[in-house]
Amino acid sequence: MAAYILALLAALAFALGTVLQQRGTLQTSAAEGDPRFLAEIIRKPIWLLGGSLQLCGWVLQAAALARGSLALVQSLCALSLVFALPLGVRLTSQHVGRRSVIGACLTLLGIISFVAVGQPQGGTSQPEVTSWWTSGLIITALMLLLAWLARRQHGPVAAALFATSAGLGFAFQAAVTKVFVTQLGYGLGAILSTWTTYALILSALAGFALQQSALKAGFLAPAMAACNASTLAMSVLLGVTLFQESISHGQGRLLPAIIGLTLAIVGVVILASPEPKRPDIITE
Repeated sequence: MAAYILALLAALAFALGTVLQQRGTLQTSAAEGDPRFLAEIIRKPIWLLGGSLQLCGWVLQAAALARGSLALVQSLCALSLVFALPLGVRLTSQHVGRRSVIGACLTLLGIISFVAVGQPQGGTSQPEVTSWWTSGLIITALMLLLAWLARRQHGPVAAALFATSAGLGFAFQAAVTKVFVTQLGYGLGAILSTWTTYALILSALAGFALQQSALKAGFLAPAMAACNASTLAMSVLLGVTLFQESISHGQGRLLPAIIGLTLAIVGVVILASPEPKRPDIITE
């Protein structure tokens, strides 16, 4: 039960932190593809407040990962998208239409079904080194490709591509965090000598830069939806392949668990799609 509560609190912290950070990024003058805007945002107090909440969310997420499976914790953290939509309306004047509401409802229903019916279970706590290298190289290549494509786009498409790349980085960061927390009890020397410390820093920085580029595009729903979708999908995949986790507990639960997970991903994909434009009303 502790893992559930901690993951939900992390989702709330991530949601509020992301919305505040977006408000800060929208106050900068440099474009999302311009590295100079990263130097501008760190001078914005509201962005720093959002960053503090993101850090708080990571601490809560790490505590949840120490108690629950990667698939379980990351599924609940994906609810940050649902929490962020009303916060975005209030704090950054985001427009949330019918498509966004439908997507949020599907995401919520899918995650609840996946967690309640599937009851994901943990596997090993120390995956093999070769598995880490393979997953790390594949994820890095995908992140670079998506970031390159995003720089060639504008608007919600650019936001979604940058965010998808960031989400892959955050999924790897969460996987590394699950191993990193097991080293905390051995002192500073063990922390500085383990590869997980540096992999955690690199993945966090890469995800951070890409997420800020996504938020700078000015479209909160596509940015958060694409980030959460890729984070959730990759986290479940890493949980199964790296940590040998089971996404269903008990016979007859695998299919409902997969349906719930698919429904959640469909929901975030709908959220990532731009709202249809209303036809102009012609008046005589």
